[in-house]
Amino acid sequence: MKKILLPLILLGTVSAFSAETPSADPAVQAKANQQMKLQNKNVIKHVIDEISTKLPQTVDKYTTFTNISSEDLTLVYTYEINTGAKSDEAVKSEDGPRMEPYIKKGICQSSKRFLESDIAIKYVYKSAVSKNELFAFKVDKKDCKAVWQ
Repeated sequence: MKKILLPLILLGTVSAFSAETPSADPAVQAKANQQMKLQNKNVIKHVIDEISTKLPQTVDKYTTFTNISSEDLTLVYTYEINTGAKSDEAVKSEDGPRMEPYIKKGICQSSKRFLESDIAIKYVYKSAVSKNELFAFKVDKKDCKAVWQ
């Protein structure tokens, strides 16, 4: 837990400083943005290193958290779903649209510090049987403004 707190504290400090420090010089602002991006990548790496050691994790009787990775400044959480007798196509068409608003709201609530610091969150759901991707939901801070108000 301590390993994850330090990057989060640093993340909050960097994002608060950069958000409150306007710069008239575009070159200075570009350098600050580059530094923040580097810091965010470092935070992402630490989070992945910490969480990966605890995987796989059972979420509920249907869902297992199997992997965490990154795509640039996006943390990607991968889950496998035991869909039982349902086909992948049925799960995609029936369950994906039903789950999307709840998943996105949950991400907004649980990952606010990451999102406010321009680290997006993506949840990918795969079939435990076929290993095919069923659906994916990506959230960034602009998606969460209504939830945070």
